[in-house]
Amino acid sequence: MTDTSTVRWLNTPEELDRWLAQAPDRPLALDTEFERVSTFFPIPGLVQLGLGEDLRLVEPAVAEASQAFRDCLAGTERPKLLYAMSEDMELFRHWLDLEPRAVLDLQLASALAGLGFSVGYAKLVETLFDVAIDKSATRSDWLARPLSDVQCQYALEDIRYLEPMYERLTAMLEERGFYTAWLEESERFAKDLASQGEPEEYYLKIRGGWQLTPRQQAVLRELAAWREQECRRRDRPRNRVLADAALIRIAERMPESKGALGALQDVPPVVVRRYGETLLACVERGESSDGITDRIETPLTRDEQGLFKQVKRLIRGEAEARDVPVELVAPRKRIEACIRRWDSNDDAARFFTEGWRGDMLAPVLGDVSRVLSE
Repeated sequence: MTDTSTVRWLNTPEELDRWLAQAPDRPLALDTEFERVSTFFPIPGLVQLGLGEDLRLVEPAVAEASQAFRDCLAGTERPKLLYAMSEDMELFRHWLDLEPRAVLDLQLASALAGLGFSVGYAKLVETLFDVAIDKSATRSDWLARPLSDVQCQYALEDIRYLEPMYERLTAMLEERGFYTAWLEESERFAKDLASQGEPEEYYLKIRGGWQLTPRQQAVLRELAAWREQECRRRDRPRNRVLADAALIRIAERMPESKGALGALQDVPPVVVRRYGETLLACVERGESSDGITDRIETPLTRDEQGLFKQVKRLIRGEAEARDVPVELVAPRKRIEACIRRWDSNDDAARFFTEGWRGDMLAPVLGDVSRVLSE
């Protein structure tokens, strides 16, 4: 393994370009450190890269200016090795305005290898290599400069084991017949991450919104879309602009004046002063719209909960037989979507009937279809 006592940096875009070109076919170990305390978008603090035992740290400004780095992320020729990649993918999307491709999530690989669901990086390193990693620098300030020696060592440790992990897990997955499933699942997960975040659809994620009438949900849709755009414009967290509870309250009461708006619980006076006219305009647009195409999903009824348990029991049997976490094979939201609508041609059903899941669940898909169709 690499001796991380000596920290090596790639100090210029040209140096990074040359470094990436030296082993074009080798997998790239990749991780980032960022801050997201008082902003809507994550702020890059550090990029960590590894080619075999050659581990490097890169300042965000250097990575951003490197065309080879951008091309590498967006290209399909070189696999990119990440661990629990959702936040890194979001960072690249907003920071570099690109969607990384050919990304392989080693946390997904560990689940398919029978090592557990959502296992942390440090835990997996300990399991595979019998090494304990110091995580004390996890919540340190990654925007401050200079970085401390402890931070640099921590950052290198986060990529040090990615390629050895890749090699070990690849062998395990090939032996279990799940290597292709891992490639498929990493690609599907990356596509799901890329499709999230449209402002006009954010209202569907607001807890408690299901209790509103369709007309009130149309108002909530306008309010939530405005807040998304305002948060992005000002780069502020959602609750720093207006909390979900306030959006629901406004949609529920549909005020027609600033006075009525200011009288609502959860709506601060400063919000009324700053955004009053805008919020009232959102209410008016929602009220006068043609309604909503998609309603916010309601909690399952008692009968539907019974169906959920039957379906999960069927799937659990096949997942446990192959030693794969049922949470990966059948996420709760995916089962719920099938309970609300079971159609073999629908996306909700295809999640279970196609690809590696379809192969694994083939023995019980007939029973699942029967339960849901009846």
